[in-house]
Amino acid sequence: MALRPHLEFAVDVAALPYDVLSSDEARLEANPFSFLHVDKAEIDLPQGTDLYSDEVYKKAKENFGKMIADGIISKDTTPCYYIYLLTMGGRRQYGIVACASIDEYLDGRIKKHELTLSAKEDDRARHVDALDAQTGPIFLTYRRRKEIDEIVSDWTTSHAPVYDFTSKDWISHTAWVVDAPAYISAISRAFLKVPALYIADGHHRNAGAARVALKRRETHGAGEHDYCLSVIFPDNQLKILDYNRLVRDLNGFSPEGFLEELKKNFAVEKFDGRIAPKKPHTFSMYMGGSWYVLKAKTVPADLIESLDVSILQKRVLSELLGIDDPRTDKRVDFVGGIRGLAELERRVNEDGWAAAFAMYPTSLGELLEVADAGLIMPPKSTWFEPKLRSGLFMHRLK
Repeated sequence: MALRPHLEFAVDVAALPYDVLSSDEARLEANPFSFLHVDKAEIDLPQGTDLYSDEVYKKAKENFGKMIADGIISKDTTPCYYIYLLTMGGRRQYGIVACASIDEYLDGRIKKHELTLSAKEDDRARHVDALDAQTGPIFLTYRRRKEIDEIVSDWTTSHAPVYDFTSKDWISHTAWVVDAPAYISAISRAFLKVPALYIADGHHRNAGAARVALKRRETHGAGEHDYCLSVIFPDNQLKILDYNRLVRDLNGFSPEGFLEELKKNFAVEKFDGRIAPKKPHTFSMYMGGSWYVLKAKTVPADLIESLDVSILQKRVLSELLGIDDPRTDKRVDFVGGIRGLAELERRVNEDGWAAAFAMYPTSLGELLEVADAGLIMPPKSTWFEPKLRSGLFMHRLK
C-alpha cells in the first residue's frame, strides 16, 4: 500500500531523482507541489546551506508532513502492486512497483555492480529515518520472463491507468493500480521464479535503506523497514546511455604532449565536427576546440578490465592524469549522455575543464555478467534513461 499523490497533483508532484539535479537546478525546476521540496529540501533553506546539515532533514520531514496534511498525497487502503510505464521517444518500459526484501539485498540475491560512498549512504539513511519513509524507488531489473510480461499486458490492456501524463522532458508516465487478489498472487508467484534481481540505479538508496532496517531491527524487530521501495523492469526493455567524463587539467601535459602520450595506447584521429563513439573500445575526446576519435590498440581479456570505462580509467585518467579514485577526485566530473555532446563542449569552452571524453555505452549484458560474477564496475559506468520519478510512489515504515 503506497503513499501516492492524488490524480490532480501527480504531474506537479513527480520529480526527477535527488541525485540528478544540483541544488540550483532544483530551485529553478521546483513548483509549489514538487517533491523536490522533500528530496532536496535545501532549496527551501538559505543558499549555501550544508546539504548534510540537520536543518535539511528537518525541513524534508516538515515538507513531507505538510504534503500529507494538505491532502496532496495519501496512502492506499488495500494491498496492491502497481505497474509503472515510462515512454521515451516511442520506447516503452513497464515496471512493477513493489517492496523488495532488504535480506535479499544483504545476502546478494539483489545484486550490485557499483561501490557506494559512506557519506552518500549516510545521507540516504538519514533521509529515510527523518521521514519514516522511502521516497525514491530503487531501479531494479531482471532477466525477462514471459509470464510476467503476459500479466502486465493483460492488466494494462483491460484496466484504466490512475496516472497518465507527460513531464517537461517529454517522458510519458503512466501507472496502474493492480488490486485484484488473483493478479496480486500471480505476480508474487511469478517473481518467486526470478533467480536474481539487479540494481540498475539506486545503490546508495538501497544501502541507506539497509542501514535503517538493521538499526530498527535492534529495537523494533521485524517490520516495514525490512522492505525497500522498488520498481522492477525486465532487462529487454531497458536502455543504457553513455556516461561521459570531464577532466579539470592535463596533469602538466601540453595539449600536444597529451596527444602524443595518448598515441601509445590509442589510434588517434582528429575529426571535423562532433562525433560520438560508434562501437566498443572507441572514445571521443573534445579538447582545444577539436574532437578526436581514440581507438584502443589492445583490449584486455579480463571481464572488468575490458570494459570501456576501465580502459579509459586505467590508460588515461590514472596513468596519464593521476586520477586514481574517480569517486573522490575533484579533477574529474561525470555527465550523463542524455545531455549530449554539446554539453561536453560547453563545459570545456565555458567552465574551464581541460578535456571531455564521450563513452560508448556499457551494455546491459555486461552489467548482468559483472553482477553475476560478484564483481564491481568502475564508478559511473551506466546512465539509464528514462529516469524514475520520485513522489509518485512512497513506502511508509510505520
